[in-house]
Amino acid sequence: MVRELVAAHIRPERACVLVGLSKSSWHYQSKPRQDSELRQRIHDLAKQHPRRGYRFIHALLVRAGVTINKKRVRRLGREEGLAVKPKVSRKIRTGASLPMQAEYANHVWTYDFVFDQTLEGTTLKLLTLTDEFTRQSLALRVAEAFTSMEVKAVLQEVMAQRGAPGFIRSDNGSEFIARDLGIWLAVHEIGTRFIEPGKPWQNGFAESFHARLRAECLNQEVFYSAKHAQVLLNDWRAFYNARRPHSSLGDQTPDEFAEQARGRLADPPPQMWPSIRPLDEKRKLMVYP
Repeated sequence: MVRELVAAHIRPERACVLVGLSKSSWHYQSKPRQDSELRQRIHDLAKQHPRRGYRFIHALLVRAGVTINKKRVRRLGREEGLAVKPKVSRKIRTGASLPMQAEYANHVWTYDFVFDQTLEGTTLKLLTLTDEFTRQSLALRVAEAFTSMEVKAVLQEVMAQRGAPGFIRSDNGSEFIARDLGIWLAVHEIGTRFIEPGKPWQNGFAESFHARLRAECLNQEVFYSAKHAQVLLNDWRAFYNARRPHSSLGDQTPDEFAEQARGRLADPPPQMWPSIRPLDEKRKLMVYP
């Protein structure tokens, strides 16, 4: 209406008064946001982490010092066609709750195997070791095969740096239930927790870590050999522990959460440790029931 009055040779100020429109609204000129650099940055992060959504991208931007709203990241991502396709939903199994949950760092470790292959088709076996409380990846080793002695060597190396855990959780794989490894764990007073066969959800922390490892590294990289895979896995593990925000830790990295939790908890009370009984009176070996 103001435009029509102005076209009829009425001053804009007078036209605004007649129509009831404020002068500032008439003179306002919209200024498009200069967000091309931000859009490119979101593009780059989405390319690096193709299976992560806008919340993860927002957390990375905030950690890099960018002041931005989650909703804006979501809007820009949608405008750029970066929405992550949801996974096909599968039947949810409801099994028994975890036999025991970690209450402090080094309380419960979990280890398991995940498989991949080289470009030529050689099978690679990856041993993962994780702290269930801090979510830190303690070890990530790759080889064409593993024995119980090699698993024990990885545990010894990590324990030399961090100390022994209270318990260690695993499935019933032959490398984990081997007699020599069981005796070694008993001698070092490390309890074992084996999940029930066919119930991987009882080892949910390992399964969750494997899903992230698969989506963010194994599906994104091409391995030419076990040595080449180890180099790339070491880089991803360093990123996961020190730079990757974890939603269940309040968007902190596992290393940041571990540093924050360090010294906050006192030594666990005696009742938290299970009773022990002798396995063999001659050998004086102690195992957990």
